[in-house]
Amino acid sequence: MKSICVYCGSSPGRQEAYTSAARDLAKSLVDRNLRLVYGGASVGVMGLVADAVLQLGGEAVGVIPDALMRKELAHPNLTELHVTRSMHERKTMMAELADGFIALPGGIGTLEELFEIWTWAQLGFHGKPCGLLNIAGYYDALITFLDHTVAEQFVREPHRSMLLVEQDPEALLDRFAGYQPPTVQKWVEKADT
Repeated sequence: MKSICVYCGSSPGRQEAYTSAARDLAKSLVDRNLRLVYGGASVGVMGLVADAVLQLGGEAVGVIPDALMRKELAHPNLTELHVTRSMHERKTMMAELADGFIALPGGIGTLEELFEIWTWAQLGFHGKPCGLLNIAGYYDALITFLDHTVAEQFVREPHRSMLLVEQDPEALLDRFAGYQPPTVQKWVEKADT
């Protein structure tokens, strides 16, 4: 792995634990010589993780749509900043630039990006690891719900297990290093239709 895409909020959130986690993840990325790929903003958790990577001597690559250059306040000091015409182009470019995907705490956009890239993995469009950094229990209710989707037979266990969950960035990156996507012949059977 050379690059990790980090999805996270353009807000710092309510708890200091979220901003601390952004800095901890940045340190883990730089220590492992992993380039940060992220949404390109200078604000919130997004800005914090990029700033920390850059301060530690790492590389931070931002990808931001033109329409969000002012709203999300594009980071002026990145190693690279790619400006796209649309959100679809942004997400595609981020996926192409990254070898794995991590969601820190964030809002609707963070969840949407995570779910899309995880869906692409389920469908076999890529074999890259996807993970949640569950900081201060932020994703506890989501994890419970995802387990419920398996119990209710809307998600298969091998697909659920593709989303790795840890509370510590080092533990998550260790799991990423050894990740092998599950071999699932089909994501839906005729009997399911």
